Amino acid sequence: MPAMITITELAKKKVVEVADSTGRSGDGLRVAVRNGGTPRVTYALDFVPKEHTSLDEVVVDAGTFKIHIDPVSAPFLEGAVIDYVDGLTESGFKVEAPNAGPAKPEGPVAQAIEKVIAEKINPAVASHGGWVALVGVKDSIAFVQLGGGCQGCGMVNVTLKQGIEVMIREAVPQITQVLDTTDHAGGTNPYYQPSK
Repeated sequence: MPAMITITELAKKKVVEVADSTGRSGDGLRVAVRNGGTPRVTYALDFVPKEHTSLDEVVVDAGTFKIHIDPVSAPFLEGAVIDYVDGLTESGFKVEAPNAGPAKPEGPVAQAIEKVIAEKINPAVASHGGWVALVGVKDSIAFVQLGGGCQGCGMVNVTLKQGIEVMIREAVPQITQVLDTTDHAGGTNPYYQPSK
């Protein structure tokens, strides 16, 4: 199997068991990454009919079945391991993908910003079900991503300019601007109105 993704023997066995018990014997397994590159990354596993073909998918032969990976998920799953755990605290398929989460901004400025986010900003937005993550620092600009209740919120510009940016600039004077990289139109908040 190529190094792109590895599936443990126990996970292979469980995939085959589930496929057999649900009438999907011989079908492939699709592995997809949701919210890749963010702190809230999740994985989706589902069956693909054995006759399914797609030119843009990466297909990995796992022996008794094939693993299908869409082109958006592929870079996030490079070096990933799919396992099956059955313990007291967790049970089920588990995906460990070192490239799926956000690239960690490094250096003292990034560390200072992350401290402000962890200690002041996230506790404040958590009351509305939101979260903020630092995704990068370039020159004097901090790039953040908002999620949860903050993604798609109609008050996001106020939260960003009068809350998040003020707190970051006060604590980290090297930063002169905070930019939001969030896809707010993808949020589920009904109060979001895209700019005209």
